[in-house]
Amino acid sequence: MPRHAARSVGAIAVAVAVTVALSSTTAGAAVGRDDPTNARWLPPVASPTVVRGFEAPEHAYAAGHRGVDLRSGADEVVVAPALGVVAFAGPVAGRSVITIDHGDGFVSSLEPVDAVVAVGASVAVGEPVGVLSPEGHVGPGTVHFGVRHRGEYVNPLLLVGGFERAVLLPCC
Repeated sequence: MPRHAARSVGAIAVAVAVTVALSSTTAGAAVGRDDPTNARWLPPVASPTVVRGFEAPEHAYAAGHRGVDLRSGADEVVVAPALGVVAFAGPVAGRSVITIDHGDGFVSSLEPVDAVVAVGASVAVGEPVGVLSPEGHVGPGTVHFGVRHRGEYVNPLLLVGGFERAVLLPCC
């Protein structure tokens, strides 16, 4: 191989290595620790069973089920599903509700839950935020878990993971 070709190959290899190193550092910085899509999400109750799944409405004011109802398989402690700050804790339409702001447009709501944390408190993933209230529309031992991303409701189970997803099988 001619001398100038060897230098060109070496220069290209160095340029590729620098580009890869910079792009992985930039990507890591862009995602960051505060990005909820990169964070760990947990179910808000222990050993949950899905009682009712997410049903997206056709439009903003249409009927739907904007969250999931999870029955606890253990105790009545409700935990923060992800890192965040308690944005609201109090009654809404006769039910106790906790809302947590997780950053980057993600907000979760839990009901009926009697809060053991104050508005403005920082909470870690899995940290107790309340206990299931006996009142509510979901039945005893059950929490309604909703998540909004930039104002739009999303299926919380897509963030939490650990639940079986529907699989479409070929027909005929």
